[in-house]
Amino acid sequence: MGSDRERESCNSRHFAWLMKSCFPSPNDAVAKQQPTHPNSPASATTISSLPDDVVLDFLSRVPPASLPALSLVCRRWSLLLRSPDFSDLRRRRRLLRHTAVAVAPTDLGLSAATLRNDAWHPSLFVPCFDALSLENFHSLLSHARACSIGPRIYLVGRDTTLVYDTWTATVTTRAAAIFPRKKFALAASASKIYVAGGSSRTAAVEEFDPQSNAWRVVSHARRRRYGCIGAYVNGIFYIIGGLRIGASEQNLLSRASHAAYASSMDLFDVEARVWLRSRTVPQRGCVVAACAANGRVYVLTSHAVELSFWSFHAPRKYKNDHDSGNVMGEWCRIKSPPLPAQVRMDTRMRFSCVGIEDKVVLIQSLNEVRGTKEGFVLVFDCVAGEWGRGVDLPEVYRRAAYVGVEC
Repeated sequence: MGSDRERESCNSRHFAWLMKSCFPSPNDAVAKQQPTHPNSPASATTISSLPDDVVLDFLSRVPPASLPALSLVCRRWSLLLRSPDFSDLRRRRRLLRHTAVAVAPTDLGLSAATLRNDAWHPSLFVPCFDALSLENFHSLLSHARACSIGPRIYLVGRDTTLVYDTWTATVTTRAAAIFPRKKFALAASASKIYVAGGSSRTAAVEEFDPQSNAWRVVSHARRRRYGCIGAYVNGIFYIIGGLRIGASEQNLLSRASHAAYASSMDLFDVEARVWLRSRTVPQRGCVVAACAANGRVYVLTSHAVELSFWSFHAPRKYKNDHDSGNVMGEWCRIKSPPLPAQVRMDTRMRFSCVGIEDKVVLIQSLNEVRGTKEGFVLVFDCVAGEWGRGVDLPEVYRRAAYVGVEC
């Protein structure tokens, strides 16, 4: 048995054979014209002559590190790698894994680092700039929100949507959202993407269908928020925290008004198209990071000089209780994250939460207090209820967008 690196490496000689066998042989036509003797050996079968289900079967067994190279063999393989059948086969074979990915702009294009085997593995590639200049590309990523559906990461900005395919290592542009937004809530279900907040012009909640490449308005939020965070669990789109938009000057100066938004959530049932009620985060903390993991919503709140960590659980039975007026879900306080000794809480600190199955990855993405730039990572085990120290971020990814991906 070889090492993990040897098993996931690509052999150039193997791919030379694959590329050759993927295309029809010019001798095939000649062979069809010549009569076949009953005792002559059967002609060799090329991969190009195999049906899609057979090709999908052996492609689905390839190690993840080899997938980008496979997408370059031929157009047919590239399309098969993007098909839902390919994802389903790898999922049934338990070859899909959930991991955290950091996406950051560079002078050459998009750079992504994957958290794998207790280390960040960076990759660099240049997207197609035919519809997006390099300057606009940097601007997009500096204000974009990120989510994922399967192996694809969606970066949604004010007027552009990008898709990074982690299997084919390609970037494509998609339709922009209907309304320009900034610091909005974004989350994805198994097949759709939802956005809300971040705009003073509208309270619209938009839904994006990747298959049709189209956005549409599906509802209007009860409250307009800025700086909010999105999460999706059990058919519910959570719009968490942030500040109030469109309030009067008196309300904007009201400390109680700020606290009510900064620690509250709006819950939208995406199937029934109705809004649900829930309690605010206990102790009125300001939500600074949130994500979905292990069937719950996890929220990190700030109380000026300290942090608290909470989970919110809304059982499915509440989804059938839309008209009762009952307040749904329960909050539970969890052990606070153990910050490194050299780190001090400050308003310039930025936190991000990424849910990965039954883990929450907490990333301190920027800390220039006292000249330090930690970029530390903490991991919370939702089952054991314990925190552990993760691998620190490389410096280039400390201003990145972070997302959990199934790849």
